[in-house]
Amino acid sequence: MRDDVDLAWAIGFLMEDAVRTIGEQVEDTQLAIVDSVVVDADGQPYPNIANVTFKEHEGSFLVGVAAGLQTEGNKVGFIGGVEGALIKKFENGFKAGVKAVNPDAVIEVQYAESFNDEQRGAQIANTMYSQGVDVIYQAAGGTGNGVFTEAINRARNGEPVWVIGVDRDQHEEGEYGDNGESVTLTSMVKRVDRAVYLVSERTMNGDFPGGETLEYGLEDEAVGIAPSTDNMSEEALQAVVDFLNQIQAGEISVPQTDEEYEEFLSAL
Repeated sequence: MRDDVDLAWAIGFLMEDAVRTIGEQVEDTQLAIVDSVVVDADGQPYPNIANVTFKEHEGSFLVGVAAGLQTEGNKVGFIGGVEGALIKKFENGFKAGVKAVNPDAVIEVQYAESFNDEQRGAQIANTMYSQGVDVIYQAAGGTGNGVFTEAINRARNGEPVWVIGVDRDQHEEGEYGDNGESVTLTSMVKRVDRAVYLVSERTMNGDFPGGETLEYGLEDEAVGIAPSTDNMSEEALQAVVDFLNQIQAGEISVPQTDEEYEEFLSAL
């Protein structure tokens, strides 16, 4: 912290240890971290660290709706990077969205146990597509690149398979051919820029949320589906809007954990 700044940002959970160290060493600094909650040895938050998280389950629910309406074989898949509480939010939100519009759909789930193994991602996608899955939602970082590679290879051979991107609009990652075709059905967008703006604005106005855990979702325009909607039907787009409104109105509580997902299913 050699520069005199009012607020320093760390993007990603891999920065947690570094943020903790600086927070302890320079108590008068103001720090914010994305996708992690930094606590001390007693499990208490630091008063000089703002913890920014997202309601990824809400955005994942919406792309689940898209998948549930798009699948022709009634079989969709989820590929996660490393299994844990964060990626479970993506998985369970997605599964709930699929089941909300297509209760009979089969959902295959597998974790690669890596965020940086493109070959592993391609292998899992190959297995899923070979078993009849036609839409895969990947929340797997660099491992997810392999899912796109496998889908593109199959699409070039005429197979109607799809990938749902994550964190940003991944329409381009799915492009193949000369006419801009893409295997990307849609993407679950996580607006880190929106969260950075909201926290920075509070800090600038003298309300730094140190010690708080902030969770931004649909109501904050911090998660949602990507603006690229070329491959989505009008029915799916309207369904996404309808469910978005229901979530924002509190009519649907999107599950984050396996237990909450089972409760969601039992209430359908």
